[in-house]
Order: sequence, then C-alpha cells, then structure tokens
Amino acid sequence: MTRKERYAAVVGWFRENVPVARSELVFSDPFQLIVAVVLSAQCTDKRVNLVTPGLFRRFPSPEKMAAASESELLELMGSVSYPNSKARHLKGLAQKLLTDFGGKVPATVDELMTLPGVGRKTANVVASIVYDEPVIAVDTHVFRVSHRIGLSNGKTPFDVEKDLEKHIPEEHRATSHHWLILHGRYTCTARAPKCSGCGLRPWCAWYSKHAED
Repeated sequence: MTRKERYAAVVGWFRENVPVARSELVFSDPFQLIVAVVLSAQCTDKRVNLVTPGLFRRFPSPEKMAAASESELLELMGSVSYPNSKARHLKGLAQKLLTDFGGKVPATVDELMTLPGVGRKTANVVASIVYDEPVIAVDTHVFRVSHRIGLSNGKTPFDVEKDLEKHIPEEHRATSHHWLILHGRYTCTARAPKCSGCGLRPWCAWYSKHAED
C-alpha cells in the first residue's frame, strides 16, 4: 500500500464514519479559545473545562485579564498543570493582545506565535478553528496516531505536520486534527490501543505488523 493510498483510505473512513469532529474544549469566542488551548498544554480538556467557567466569569476579556494579577489568575486555575507559568503566560498574552492587536486574536500562525504561551500547536489550533486556516496542529495524540497508522515517520511534531498537510486536502485539514486527536484519545490510546474496535485496521501499519506477530 502506498502512502497516498493509505491517506485516501483513512480520510475516507473518517469522512464517512465521523462526519462531525470538533474540539472538546468549551469556549464562546476566539479569546476564550486561545486561553483554553494555552491551559490545555499537558493537561486534559476535561480538567480545563472545569476551570474555565470561573476564569471567564471573572476575566471575560483581554482587558480584564490583562488587569488581573498573576495571583488572581492562579487562584482560579490552580488545578491545571504548570499553573504558575500558565498564569504568567495568560496575563502576558492578554496584555500583548491589547498592545499589538487591538484586543483581537490575530489570524495568522506567525502572529499568534508572538503571544506568550503560544507555540506552533496552539497557534495552529486557533488558526484552524477560528479562521479556517488549512493547518494541522500536532499534539501527542496526533503524533502517536500518525506514526501508528503509517501517515508519517517524522521525528518531530513539525515534520509530522508537514507530512499531514502534504497529503490531506486543504478542505479536510482542520477536521483532520480533530479526527486524529479524538481517535488517539479514545481508540488508539498510548497504552493498550483498542484495535479490536478500530475501523482503521485495514490500513493501519502498526496493526498489520502486530497482527502478524
């Protein structure tokens, strides 16, 4: 099976069986989304969704969050991973939105990456969800699933991102991120992947190898 054939089959399966796929983070505007994605680094979406309602009630805008102290932010988000650095990043992010972008979340990946706490993955998530940019964010789930299925052998998230964007049509890239992340979260798990119930088995390189063992 060629890589092109594998991509076509995998994307086709997802399109047919998971026509709707979206972020599990709860948000109501671009500012809330970028805050939630920053908080989600090395933390579960479920945990973030427990924290953000109180955070957004108290600091619903860049203006409010920029005026907050780090201790005030920390008080509301202490249960997420790395709360001290994330509190510092969120305050700096809100301030930079005000000084450099008129309080609006910027549209390009390069501009987004100038914000404190925003790396390439976070920037791609926001750009794809908010602005329909044809980019694919690669987190640990996407990285693992892409390798297991045989979509990429890239050594870094950026390498995997480039492979995925090369082979997945632009119109499916934003959704593909969610397809792969949800597949990794619930089916192709890090430990004991649920291969018996996986519809991608016919095209999965990892399953093909281990089924023969």
